[in-house]
Amino acid sequence: MATLQNAFQIVLLFFVLVTIHEWGHFYFAKRAGILVREFAIGFGPKLLSFKKGETRYTLRLLPIGGFVRMAGEDPEIVQINPGQRIALALKGNEVTHIYINDFDNRSDSIVGVVEDIDLERRLFVKLDMDGEIKQFPVHPQALMVSKDKETQIAPWDRQFGSKTVGQRAMSIFAGPMMNFFLAFILFVTVVFMAGVPDKVKIQGTTAGSAAEKAGLMANDIIVQVNDVTIGADRNKLTSLIKQSVNKPMVWIIERNKEQIRKEVTPADINGGQVGVTLMAETRKASFGEAISNGWSSMTSATVSILDSFGKLATLQFKMDDLGGPVRIVEFTSEQASAGWAQYTFWAALMSLYLGLFNLLPFPALDGSRLVFLGFEALRGKPVDPGRESIVHFVGFAMLMLLMIAVTYNDILRLIKG
Repeated sequence: MATLQNAFQIVLLFFVLVTIHEWGHFYFAKRAGILVREFAIGFGPKLLSFKKGETRYTLRLLPIGGFVRMAGEDPEIVQINPGQRIALALKGNEVTHIYINDFDNRSDSIVGVVEDIDLERRLFVKLDMDGEIKQFPVHPQALMVSKDKETQIAPWDRQFGSKTVGQRAMSIFAGPMMNFFLAFILFVTVVFMAGVPDKVKIQGTTAGSAAEKAGLMANDIIVQVNDVTIGADRNKLTSLIKQSVNKPMVWIIERNKEQIRKEVTPADINGGQVGVTLMAETRKASFGEAISNGWSSMTSATVSILDSFGKLATLQFKMDDLGGPVRIVEFTSEQASAGWAQYTFWAALMSLYLGLFNLLPFPALDGSRLVFLGFEALRGKPVDPGRESIVHFVGFAMLMLLMIAVTYNDILRLIKG
């Protein structure tokens, strides 16, 4: 049962992190008026697919990411050229369907040869029907049908490239932004689940140590040391101990709701030790404390992640320092087994990591696309789409090679134990 629950939590983690990221792209693209052709979780062959409104939603085989396919980003529409034979389905006098083939089964359509056509700006098609030339307006949501595959046309004002730099940048930045938002919510949730440190508690004592000789016991709460209130500050206690090597200290501890005075003399070991293992006793967090502590956890985690990116960029790492999908799954399983608070904290870290990683200015990542938009804003004109596509393709290939390498390394590590 535990294994099944761990598997569910692993799948849930990846699904939520990727979905919230892609939903950010999707939502702000739709707000900008961009036609979103597909909202996909995963890559590779489709496992599940359905269409709602203008968008097809798909679940794909490889759970290593996702994508939102916007009109105008890729040349996905079949081109229709003058001289080509097509069939049109009309509603009133307006074209709703353009058929590329299989004309014999289009009894409800008109067939002819294209004289002229514009499906982006003027939205019309001029057809030669046995010598009679006639022009028809095209509905802005008309469908092109080729071998029973339907593709909605994308007028220029519905394409990604037609929007302002700000609108396009927001559509791209929104993915990482949603990961940051989710990470903060999860960090705050962890504080509510785990509580906030309230008192320093003795978890155990070392045999023969000064603490054991003084009569300190597990579950004793340390109230004061040398008239200094400890509260939840372990560092304060450690500092006082190091200042009192071989000098008797007066400890006030709480045991069974009763305060007891103990005399403890730190030994001259590693700068001063009394032989206790400490733990925090927590209490329920207030709303303000949850927000404050959650934000502190997020900022410290951000510094740590950025530091690791810096080491990666300057090649200050070994191959064993890197982890791929196998190691992430392995560690996620460990965190799931440790309880919901630990699992939620790990989910927060992963969401934060995903957001920061995607903002790196590396080809194929969101950060690289934002860099190209920055160049466009400075130059006053876009970078050549063909060149940008090549850069992103090379970057994606490099990321896939790195993924394969770290996955291979993870598998070797598992085999070797």
